[in-house]
Amino acid sequence: MNKTNYILITLLLAAVSLAARAQSVHFRDLPAGADPRQVGKLLSRHFLETPHTNFGMPGPPGTITYSEVCAWYGALKFAGLTGDKTLRNGLEARFRPLLYEKKNMQPKPDHVDPNVFGSLPLELYMQNGYQLYLEMGKWFADQQWTLPVRANASQRRLHEQGLSWQARLWIDDMYMVNNLQCQAFRATKDPRYTNRAAAQMVLYLDSIQRPNGLFYHAPDVPYFWGRGNGWMAAGMTELLTSLPQKNPHRARILAAYQTMMESLRRYQTPGGMWLQLVDDPASWAETSGTGMFAFALITGVKKGWLDEKIYGPVARKAWIALCNYIEPNGDVREVCQGTNKQNSRQYYLDRKRLTGDMHGQAPVLWCAFALLDNSR
Repeated sequence: MNKTNYILITLLLAAVSLAARAQSVHFRDLPAGADPRQVGKLLSRHFLETPHTNFGMPGPPGTITYSEVCAWYGALKFAGLTGDKTLRNGLEARFRPLLYEKKNMQPKPDHVDPNVFGSLPLELYMQNGYQLYLEMGKWFADQQWTLPVRANASQRRLHEQGLSWQARLWIDDMYMVNNLQCQAFRATKDPRYTNRAAAQMVLYLDSIQRPNGLFYHAPDVPYFWGRGNGWMAAGMTELLTSLPQKNPHRARILAAYQTMMESLRRYQTPGGMWLQLVDDPASWAETSGTGMFAFALITGVKKGWLDEKIYGPVARKAWIALCNYIEPNGDVREVCQGTNKQNSRQYYLDRKRLTGDMHGQAPVLWCAFALLDNSR
């Protein structure tokens, strides 16, 4: 064997070894119904068949909702990872009318939730290179930091500190900001986007994360709402996936993430789920929060942010439990309805439990692509 061939074989073996480590032993040999390829395909196809959703209310929405965006994003990532061009083309065909005849359904970038829409054109650009998608996605990302003409005093103060004027210190904000800004970074490699997101994340860590790693819904709402904490877990995961090692906030954000994951490990139910109020045993097992936590745990184990021996079984158990809530048509059961903030325990316990709501469809798709993604 000559030296060149020896080097090539050595590199190949190293790559195979790395891929094997990324595909944790805990995510192999999954039971029937928990194969991420099958689950991802089922939910993605079901998404394509589903008209634009309106938070469970009758009639079509005026604009695309953030929960639909999150499911759409998951389906696109799944299509890209599996190389399913038919699925990707179908997902793009659903998007294209929003550029032209249905342009009025594009969300206005005047609030943190609608802005996450920009993640979709950025993902489409990264998969097909269509320049219009890149410009559109960047515009949405930049609007989170572009002060509106009629900004109030609080928004101006945030802007002066280099933060997004859209900050309101609600727990779900940190997915809407981080997903979009990280998508912009992935598409452009411009660190300005991850720098923004990291600084914003630190503001929220300082404001609503508690010593146990969990998060209040808002500073004035001292409850550990499940999906709210899920948004934060997923938002930190998206950010850590793209945040350069040299970013000065990375160590702080990683420590916050790890503290949260340890608390979640302790609050996981014997059946593998998490509750509507994470620390309240009187509340019910809820799927959207469980899916978001599973996504964060799966990614953390595969990226090496978490000890695989400790957290691998937690992530596996959560994924398998979650799959038990999927109907044969791809609908996910036991999804908390869209939820405002309220300083009332009973308010959270009384939220409706929906089936097929996009808040629940989205994180299952995120888990499917996370389980299939062997990049480090």
